[in-house]
Order: sequence, then C-alpha cells, then structure tokens
Amino acid sequence: MTEEHRGGAVQETTPAELDGEVRDTTGLSLFWRTFFLLALLLFGSILAWLQTLRALEFEPRAIQTAQQIASLVNLSRAALMHSDAIQRVSLIKTMTEKEGVRVLPREPRDQYEPFDTDSVNRRINQELTARLGPGTVVANSVNGKPGLWVGFVIDRDNYWLHTDRSRFNQTASKTWLIWLSTGALLSLAGAAIIARLINRPLKQLSFAASRIREGDFAASRLNERVPTTEIRQVNIGFNRMAQRLAKIEQDRAVMLAGISHDLRTPLSRLRLETEMSVADPDAQAHMVADLEQLDAIIDKFLDYARPDHVRLTPVNINEVIRASLFAFKDRPDMQFNLDLQDNVSVLADTVELGRVISNLVENSRRYGKTPETGIATVDITTRARDQWVQIRVRDHGPGVAPEHLPNLTKPFFRGDEARTAATGAGLGLSIVEKTVRRMGGKFGLGNSSTGGLTLRIQLKQAHR
Repeated sequence: MTEEHRGGAVQETTPAELDGEVRDTTGLSLFWRTFFLLALLLFGSILAWLQTLRALEFEPRAIQTAQQIASLVNLSRAALMHSDAIQRVSLIKTMTEKEGVRVLPREPRDQYEPFDTDSVNRRINQELTARLGPGTVVANSVNGKPGLWVGFVIDRDNYWLHTDRSRFNQTASKTWLIWLSTGALLSLAGAAIIARLINRPLKQLSFAASRIREGDFAASRLNERVPTTEIRQVNIGFNRMAQRLAKIEQDRAVMLAGISHDLRTPLSRLRLETEMSVADPDAQAHMVADLEQLDAIIDKFLDYARPDHVRLTPVNINEVIRASLFAFKDRPDMQFNLDLQDNVSVLADTVELGRVISNLVENSRRYGKTPETGIATVDITTRARDQWVQIRVRDHGPGVAPEHLPNLTKPFFRGDEARTAATGAGLGLSIVEKTVRRMGGKFGLGNSSTGGLTLRIQLKQAHR
C-alpha cells in the first residue's frame, strides 16, 4: 500500500468517483455544439430566403393576379355593353360554359365576405380598386357561395363577376408549410452528418488519448492517411508521441525490473553472512528484519514494473478473498469480519486479483489498527449490482488526513508523518490502482464516517 501513517481523527471523505477522477458532466459535446450552430445557421438562411421571396415574388405576383382579374372584368363588361339583350343572354351562357365565368346581378341585400384575409389578398384588392374604379368590390364569398367575386357597374347597373379562385391563387400556405418543413428536416439531417464528420477525428483522438492514459499504446494509433492536412499532421504528431511514450514506459519497466532483480543477489549474500557472522541474536534478528524489509521493497518494485497485460477470465471472488486471507488467519493482531455475497463471479486475473486483496489487507494490518486494542479489525464485503461487483475493505484505524487522500495512489508517496515509521516503498496503493485498471475496473478510497479507511474496488461481473 502507499505507506501513509494515519494519525488523528478525521471527518468522512467521500471519493468523487471510484476511479479517482472527477468528470465534468455539464456542457455540450462538440457534436451537439456543431450541430446546433449549423442548425441555427440553416434556419437563419431559410428565414432570410423566405423574406427575400416575399419581397421579390409575392408583390409582383399580386400585381400580376390583379391585372389578370381586371382584364377579365373589363373584357366581360365591354362584351356585355356592346351586345343587345338577346345576344347578352347567349354571351353570358357561353362565358359560363366555356370560361367558367358567371355574371350575376348584384342585389343590395347580398351578403359578402371581404377579400382581405392576408397581406397578398389585400394588395390584390388595392390594385383592383385602382384599375377598376372606386366602386369596385372584391369578395371571397357572396351569400355563402365561395369563389372570387368582383362587383362592377354596367350602365349604372351593378353586377357580380364570379369565377373559381384557383385560376388566380398562388401556392397555398399549406403547400409552403410542407415545403419549408421538408427543407428544414433535410437541412437538419445534413447538419447532423456534417457535425458527425467534423467531430469524428476529434472523437478518435479522444479515444486514443484515453487508451494511452490506460497504458494501451497499441490501440492508440491514429490514421496518418486522412485527406485533411491539419488532421493528418495532428495524427502523425500524436502517433510519434505515443511511440515515444511507449518506448519510455518500456525502458522504465526494464530498468526497474533489472535493478530490482540485480539487488537480490547481494541481499541474499548479506543475509547468509549475517546469520553466520553475527553472534548477538538480537542484532542478528534486527539485521535479518532489515534485509527482509529490503526484499519486500524489491517485490513492490517488481510488481509495479510488471507489464500491463492481463488475461481476464470468470473468477469466483469469494474463493480469491478466502485464499488471500489464509496467510493472515493466524496473526494475533488481526481480525476479519466477512460479509460475502454467494455465487458472485468477476472478470479478472486470478493471480493479480489475489495480489490486490493481499495488498489491501496488508495495508490495513500496518496502518489500520484500532488505537485502543492494537488489533487491526478488517471488514470485507462483496456486493453485485447491475453489471458490477463491488469489493469493500474497511479497517477501524485512525483514518487518513483528508488532504492526503488524493495522494495515496501516487507512486512513492508517503506523508511526513509516516517517514520514520513506514517500512515500505510507497507503491502499494499505486500497484492496486494500476492492477485494477488493467482488469477494467475502478478503485477508490475514503474515510469512513465511523472511523477508519475504506477501500473500494469495482470489477465487471461475469455472467454465467
């Protein structure tokens, strides 16, 4: 464990997350930010286009429609004015049958609906009044009969000209709504595709960076043949950086393992010379203890330098815990309270998981003893929840100062209070966290509200 001597009562400290990281869940992802900006731009363009259409299309079309209606009224009025009574009846019948235009007398009691339902119709009404005279009446319906009705005068007699509105109607508002909705949906789909294409290289870079953080350098290589120049340069630079980091990590592991291995030979020779040459039994015992401590520190170095590759298989967590506690069961300074859920399996490496449990228990033995009794009481529980299994190891010691909690998993960290009493290298919890991450799990720690340090491990549950 990270050999941090625990002194003084502390308040409960809850870890932000089991994996030791605080993730910012606020704000939008780059994809949604790009999508909303593109959508806003597209909607603004559609509105600008609609206003331009109204200015350049609606006004000229309203004037053209008014001209057509006025021409039809003038032609009908001229034809009727220059025909006698018999020909006028025949002419009206022909206009009705051939052209769909009816000319009816206008009565004072006629009820009509004005032709001013929208801005375009009002513009047509104004233009017709200007062309046909101030007595012109334009209506949507007369006496409940819909259509285009235009009231005009022939020899002081009032008439209605009735025809179908579809001959002069612009595109219906419903049709405009359908086209605008279709265009908006297609624009949003295009914005989503563009945002996805823009976001893809950054998403790949983010994934590669996360793999490097976990020590998986092989899965962090990016495509160096992408067509975009800037992205290609970033990918090439990232790959070179990953290669250098992998080389540094490999050299560090080899160097650390070599140094640790080479130290064992002189330590073994020193121990043999101590047992054979030192006559004082007490001095001999202390020297042997120091040599054993050095040997344990070398083991920590070797564990820390071990490669990051593990083989995950379904493992019965209860069996691993009981096997790990076997070496501690006869110690007079330790007590265990087990609360293990039955038939729980996790995806893990059996040997590595056993080392993790042993390290946590050893940490509790060294620094989690109850001050009043001098005995380390360790509570170990397992609980399966959803896709995860949580292993909880808690002692009843004095706990850890809150300001030191974030540093406990840092390699070689030991608080000032522990430097004289610590017997390790400060790698224990670093090794635990590193091993748990290699197995795809999460590790966290915090002080318990009732005293003592609580260590939590989450591993993926193995479904049978």
